[in-house]
Amino acid sequence: MPTDPDTGYDPSLGRKFVFVTGGVMSGLGKGITAASTGRLLANAGFDVTAVKVDPYLNVDAGTMNPYEHGEVYVLKDGGEVDLDLGNYERFLGTDMTFDHNVTTGKTYQHVIERERAGDYLGKTVQIIPHVTDDIKRRIREAAEGSDVCLIEIGGTVGDIESMPFLEALRQFAHEEDDEDILFTHVTLVPYSKNGEQKTKPTQHSVKELRSIGLQPDILVGRSEDRLDPETKEKIALFCDVPTDAVFSNPDVEDIYHVPLMVEDEGLDEYVMERLGLADEALPKAERSTEWRELVTRDRDREIDVALVGKYALEDAYMSIHEALKHAGIQTETEVNVLWVDADETRAKHEERLASADAVVVPGGFGSRGTDGKIEAVRYARENDVPFLGLCLGFQMAVVEHARNVLGLADAHSAEIDPDTSHPVIDLLPEQYETEDMGGTMRLGAHETDIEPGTLAARVYGADSCTERHRHRYEVNPEYIDELEADGLAFSGRADNRMEILERDDHPFFFGTQAHPEFRSRPDRASPPFVALVEAALGSTDTTERNADVRL
Repeated sequence: MPTDPDTGYDPSLGRKFVFVTGGVMSGLGKGITAASTGRLLANAGFDVTAVKVDPYLNVDAGTMNPYEHGEVYVLKDGGEVDLDLGNYERFLGTDMTFDHNVTTGKTYQHVIERERAGDYLGKTVQIIPHVTDDIKRRIREAAEGSDVCLIEIGGTVGDIESMPFLEALRQFAHEEDDEDILFTHVTLVPYSKNGEQKTKPTQHSVKELRSIGLQPDILVGRSEDRLDPETKEKIALFCDVPTDAVFSNPDVEDIYHVPLMVEDEGLDEYVMERLGLADEALPKAERSTEWRELVTRDRDREIDVALVGKYALEDAYMSIHEALKHAGIQTETEVNVLWVDADETRAKHEERLASADAVVVPGGFGSRGTDGKIEAVRYARENDVPFLGLCLGFQMAVVEHARNVLGLADAHSAEIDPDTSHPVIDLLPEQYETEDMGGTMRLGAHETDIEPGTLAARVYGADSCTERHRHRYEVNPEYIDELEADGLAFSGRADNRMEILERDDHPFFFGTQAHPEFRSRPDRASPPFVALVEAALGSTDTTERNADVRL
């Protein structure tokens, strides 16, 4: 392995590397395939971590519209990253850092900063070796201390943005021992009109990959159903891999069942054999079965939860969907999410909101949809419907209380209405001089002190909690005394910042400035989401309760 000071490589960083690429089209499930493989390796006793490579020029995902790339996932260290990092945390049960997300923007920014500082001593700075060396350094450093590091390359083979990363992988293969590196390629296997599984897209994808100098060791076929034996044989023949290196990853109802599916296919055993880990793995009888037991647990109760947001895209609220699912696993409840468009609450979704057993108002930015969110808060408050407000949802609960309970008619957030005479939500003081948008909010894990004897104390079962944040605005300190009246109380605080609110005149009304959904896991459901589901299960029948309700 290179020891040149320019590279900064440390040969002791990481042991085994599994690279996951995709072909034909994006959104095939590379991340879920990689995360599922990691889950099975973890079950076998290995320390597993992951890296997500995003070839876009953005330094991070923080300034991206959710319609472009889904939700912005926030890590404990404040990194704003791609939603796939959320899947890795949920599947692997580990906390990632910003170093586990590599982007073109981050890499180029670092290389250019080094060039400006004179670190390259007059050399011509080029994609090869300077950018590719930086990519390899980042991967190796992120893998430090792990037994296996899974690296997902975003996009598809052939994308011009991916070329430096794929070239870095080619070099990586030359620098590592053969048994320390593995290439997995995920590709589409569609059906023809006559029901035949077609292998040509896979063949062309692998051909493109091989033209770059990369030969896949494993091929995973994404299809509606398992791959037929003859399909596997044909893929193996034309793509130059053994037949037993071709695996099925068919559609499943729940992504948490993918590890079970690929385990049945034997993918984990093949990976361990190829990486020389088979002898170090726990015997099958001693491997953890907790994941299987959790995701196959019976759910004999059912509730409907209204999610009131402005992005008509499930990926924009992925962590909330997953946190509700985790709460359902813990309480053995099937949680159905009813989408309510905050822009069209009255026009189209009034009945859907009125039929729900609970209401969630999520985070967001900008003015669009805020009126609908305020209406949803009012509806939940007035009709004793269990309510959970997250970040902006917490802030809109403050606005709704100020307007409709305290009579401050034009109360609002200064973000939405800078001219309001009652800015009950205002800019954080440290944001006054901020000019750049990216990475400048109050981000990452922060501790909240909880008032004893409150709903918040019962929800968390403790006198403090640590949750992840992503916001620029807060409850205006000048209004706190006035706001804490007629049922509303701030039961969680971080110094002078209001973090949690609740109502003592409501069965379950809970708002938090944080995003607890980012810490929720299948085996460790988020306390506020569990409490919401339990409150919904304990509430009166929605048909009787809401028969005469009007928004």
